[in-house]
Amino acid sequence: MAKIFITGSSDGLGKLAAEKLIATGHQVVLHARNSERADLLKSQFTSSYPILIADLSNLEETKKLALEANDLGRFDAVTHNAGVLHADSKTIFQVNVLAPFVLTALMEKPDRLIYLSSSMHFGGKEFSDIGQVEKTTYSDSKLMITALTAAFARLFPEIKCNSVDPGWVPTKMGGKNAPDDLQKGVETQIWLATSEEKEAKVSGKYFRHQQVKSPHPAVEDTAYQTWLIRWCEELSGVSLI
Repeated sequence: MAKIFITGSSDGLGKLAAEKLIATGHQVVLHARNSERADLLKSQFTSSYPILIADLSNLEETKKLALEANDLGRFDAVTHNAGVLHADSKTIFQVNVLAPFVLTALMEKPDRLIYLSSSMHFGGKEFSDIGQVEKTTYSDSKLMITALTAAFARLFPEIKCNSVDPGWVPTKMGGKNAPDDLQKGVETQIWLATSEEKEAKVSGKYFRHQQVKSPHPAVEDTAYQTWLIRWCEELSGVSLI
């Protein structure tokens, strides 16, 4: 039985992953953006753990979330599932990139870290100036978090760090007409968080439907990774190491 923290678990893939993990006996700590969403989760889940509340577009709330998570003790796995698509550039960057960076830096390191990527990362741009945060698109953000995942795997070899493309699935973000299978979309993050299969106990990989795929070439560029880390450290005031 694993102890797992999932960000963005009040709906969509995060909630579905939590439901499946709890049903199979795992201990899951949930996260909601605000108290209203947390109250709804309380009515739907029975858990001995509190539901952690933080708006990940707010840097100070994100830092506080890391401390509250640490108060619950070390996790076996953390899934950085939260994300936004239809938002301004600053919010997209804050939620999709800076929040998982800050949580990774400040939380006690688990055995496994999973980050939600997207096939849209292939359309992302490699920024070279910190001022370009105001121009961040969803695709840009997913290229960044996929590259950061590879960097974390390199810098923390004792942790299994992987990114997951769940496909274009029918969630609130993906839309009801999304063509991919919702159930299949959640399987990989659960598998990476809990499986003892050797195929799941790897690091620095980009997965789609439990298969390793080749990411955008920039993902494995250590110079780009280093630049992203320095950028995130400067914007957050949080050191990764």
